[in-house]
Amino acid sequence: MEEESEDMKKQLTQEEKLLAAKTKSQAIADDILDEEEAQFIDGGPVDENGLPLNAKSFGDQIDDPFLKINSDPLFGGFLGTGISRRSVLQTGAALAGAGLGLGSMPAFGKKAFDPVVNICYIPITDAAALLVAHELGFFKEEGIESKRPTLIRGWSPLVEAFAAHKFNLTHMLIPIPVWMRYNNKFPVKITAWDHSNGSAIVVNPEIKTPADFGGKQFAVPYWYSIHNIVSQKIMKEAGITPVIRAQDAALAPNECNFQVLAPPDMPPALAAKKIDGYCVAEPFNALGEIKAGGKVLRFTGDVWKGHPCCVVVMHEDDAMDPERAAWAQGVHNAVVKAQLYTGSNRKEVAQLLSREGKKYYPFPSKVVERAMMFYDPAYYNNPAAIRHTEWGQNRIDFQAWPYPSATRLVVNELKNETLVTGDRTFLDTLDPEFVINDLVQYEYVKNALMANPSWKNDPSVPQGGNPFEREEILEI
Repeated sequence: MEEESEDMKKQLTQEEKLLAAKTKSQAIADDILDEEEAQFIDGGPVDENGLPLNAKSFGDQIDDPFLKINSDPLFGGFLGTGISRRSVLQTGAALAGAGLGLGSMPAFGKKAFDPVVNICYIPITDAAALLVAHELGFFKEEGIESKRPTLIRGWSPLVEAFAAHKFNLTHMLIPIPVWMRYNNKFPVKITAWDHSNGSAIVVNPEIKTPADFGGKQFAVPYWYSIHNIVSQKIMKEAGITPVIRAQDAALAPNECNFQVLAPPDMPPALAAKKIDGYCVAEPFNALGEIKAGGKVLRFTGDVWKGHPCCVVVMHEDDAMDPERAAWAQGVHNAVVKAQLYTGSNRKEVAQLLSREGKKYYPFPSKVVERAMMFYDPAYYNNPAAIRHTEWGQNRIDFQAWPYPSATRLVVNELKNETLVTGDRTFLDTLDPEFVINDLVQYEYVKNALMANPSWKNDPSVPQGGNPFEREEILEI
């Protein structure tokens, strides 16, 4: 049996490489990604055996009893005939390496404290402050050593790598720690916001309004995501019912089929008309505009004012152990300084992080600059992607305070409104007020913000009264 297992590992590894190579070649041939942008299609992080880290337990639709898929035109047409979506998901070789593996989930054992900050990140602008904190030496100013952050290609492998204690600091979509802590019983803590806003719905030009999504295909980066929450609310308001089915399943005129795709999948899939729209973080919206012929239907920050998307995440031991308090405080001092710097120097930071700069992102600076700076109501008027100009928001902003009111809204939406797959029974008894106090560590980020009062100038912060409290505004 052990010999068979080893042979299977070798075979799967070869299949992964083949599928990744085919995907990369097709994307380049379609002129959606150039060769340098496509460098991160080769796969996600691997375990000690050289196999992709397993992510079955972290909420993707693989092996989901509620979503039986034998074949999928999205990947059949994009990767070539004879390749099923389930095969791609199982081998972790979807475009940009979805990173879904086949082994068992890493144990939740404790690991000895390592004071070296070790960051993993998805190549999105949500991660900008963490990258800047390392690159510009803000951690070093706090007396903390840090390694160059590690790029990971999709949410599932990032979650797996963090759970395996390969990294001690990362960013996650805010609903993911909710799901990890209360469904998987994983000791994770939210310790700050990475940013606010920073996402959009991008569509083929044929989609003029949300009502046009009837009978269409739509992608989000993860079931437990702000993108899934906000997109479903927008569609329901327009009379469209979100469903989760196989791609070739029949849809009623008022139904839109949702699916999970890794962010780098989305612009090529849109250009190939395998999906009709997607909601994701930047710069994949800017990339969709520039290279995939997409149009922004709506910016999410124009629907939910100053909403959270990615949050700073730590292991519970690192966030709560009094003996690590000075270290944790220094980490958050550095992150807050990096956020303030990024918000005030967007063009410089976009160039720094781009492939012409320090190559944290595999995208040219023009794409990253657009993602961080371009938010013009006159330009985005057909369709009207910006309707609440009085809110004074930007395409993305950078502030760290994790408003309890936003956490409450996220939990309530997951409990009562948002369609996801898999076992969601943990949500039935989850108390939002308990989550607010149990999931989030507020002390370090609040201290850092008190020492840097200019954070209160951020558009997501109320400009009167207590800056640490706000009422959530969500208007479609």
